[in-house]
Amino acid sequence: MAEFWRWTAAELSAAYGAGRADPVAVMAELQARIAALNPQINAYVALADDLAAQAEASRRRWQAGQPLSALDGVPVAVKDNLHVAGLKTCWGGWTFDAVAEADELPVARLRAAGAVIVGKTNTPEFAVEGYTGNARFGVTRNPWDTALTPGGSSGGSVAAVAAGLATLAIGTDGGGSTRRPAGHTGLYGLKPSLGCIPRGGGLPQILMDFEVLGSFARDIRDLEILHGVLAGSDRADPVSRCQAKSRQDDRLRILSAPLLEEHPCDPEILAATRALAGRLADMGHAVIEGPLPLDLDEVAGFWGRFGQVGLAQLRAAVPAMPEKAAPQYLAMADEGNAVPARDLFAATQAVQRLRAETSRLFGDWDVILMPCAAAQPWPAGESHPSVIDGQAVGPRGHAIYTGWVNAAGHPGLAVPAGFDGRGLPIGCQLIGDLGSEAGLIALAADLAAECEGWRWPALAETSALDFEVE
Repeated sequence: MAEFWRWTAAELSAAYGAGRADPVAVMAELQARIAALNPQINAYVALADDLAAQAEASRRRWQAGQPLSALDGVPVAVKDNLHVAGLKTCWGGWTFDAVAEADELPVARLRAAGAVIVGKTNTPEFAVEGYTGNARFGVTRNPWDTALTPGGSSGGSVAAVAAGLATLAIGTDGGGSTRRPAGHTGLYGLKPSLGCIPRGGGLPQILMDFEVLGSFARDIRDLEILHGVLAGSDRADPVSRCQAKSRQDDRLRILSAPLLEEHPCDPEILAATRALAGRLADMGHAVIEGPLPLDLDEVAGFWGRFGQVGLAQLRAAVPAMPEKAAPQYLAMADEGNAVPARDLFAATQAVQRLRAETSRLFGDWDVILMPCAAAQPWPAGESHPSVIDGQAVGPRGHAIYTGWVNAAGHPGLAVPAGFDGRGLPIGCQLIGDLGSEAGLIALAADLAAECEGWRWPALAETSALDFEVE
């Protein structure tokens, strides 16, 4: 057996072009693998009905020497808060249950590039949790240890890629939902700048403009290919006007900020972050450890308000929500209804101040290095860790490093940073100026050249022979 599931997107594309592989065989193997492994991790909640037809169409294009892109015939998983034509969009619950008539814009771009849209991946209800599970589809589990969560809210997407059930995946990131799960599963995960990847034809936005499309890959060059297909302005989304910036200097000014004031962080994550900073310094970059000079207390003060108000608006717009949504989200909507208009206005002003301060910050630094999360994965089904490094924490105690990046609108790229004592991946994030996605990817590629590369979790390896392709 060829074990195509191990191959990168770049390797598949090269093999298709050389006639050494074809998308039909790749998808047949992948479907058998999904049937064998998905029950163990619950990454997918639905598969496309036309997988064989998608693969056959790609095979014909490659045979004719007319592939649509380097992603033609490459399997891509899609988070279940993005519309895929012909599949239900459930958003992790029962409030939404309709079959999508058309692809959301990023999915349409993937399809136009020839990617095989494999199916929908699990997400918590309304994608507002830091773990992945819901009453409709159940709990998603981490391929590195199925007793643990892969994080959220894009946990289904990262679980699929890390287990070899998709070559690539897309999700969303409204407060860290790309970078934290990527860190928990050893993947690269890109949260782009506000306006970098257009949105359109999708679900209602409930997190202001904080939520952007995220992408996942095991290989950094694959992430570059995927991002190249997704990025670029579109008239359907007038916000999508972010201008790409090229890397100006080979020697970057990097602020390493592994600690945030009094907030606890897992010691192994701190050690991994500092080790990664050391590697960057050894590569010739100017790396200084110090505090993040932003008022994150103000961020914490307004953060919850936006989700509450967003859910309140959603409930007003969707008559089925009061009967079908989980009680905790209806309670959040009640809290949103109680937010005074002046408080909401003050929160939007705080966001503008943060964006101005962050813009000034990147006049002094090219990159900020931080952990993806303050905690390593916790038991699957639990919404958050209650203790980090011996200190009690609340629901967002593990998520302190990511939300401010969304509020600021800047890009953040999760990169592998080694493993902890239990053999679980640790992730760090590289945060850059607006439009600096290409520079962050290039820096991650430089780091990748210095390390061993992707390591498969035991579940993926030991289950490789437990199925047969029909």
